[in-house]
Amino acid sequence: MFVKTTRHRRKTLWQRLVAPTVASLLVAYFAFHALNGELGLVGKARLDLRYAKLQQEFATLKAERDNLMRKVVLLRPESLDPDMIDERARASLNLVHPNELAILRPSPRL
Repeated sequence: MFVKTTRHRRKTLWQRLVAPTVASLLVAYFAFHALNGELGLVGKARLDLRYAKLQQEFATLKAERDNLMRKVVLLRPESLDPDMIDERARASLNLVHPNELAILRPSPRL
């Protein structure tokens, strides 16, 4: 009676190195992007810094907007302030009466 035996082939050096090399390259690729990618550790620090700058800019713009809104409220027909109208007219036209004393102050820079 004839018994079949299985043949075992030894893996070549090429077969033994391909799978671990490919796996190592994939791990290295994902590790690199986990650290340096847009949403990685370094990218998160950049996003946090940008967020802080935008929050500061937002607070500045909000304060400027509130200041302008206060001035707009004074110019509405329901609450016209004669002093505000006079101030705006003088600033726009750059005029004063001959018997008045004008004190010019520089405008605040934001």
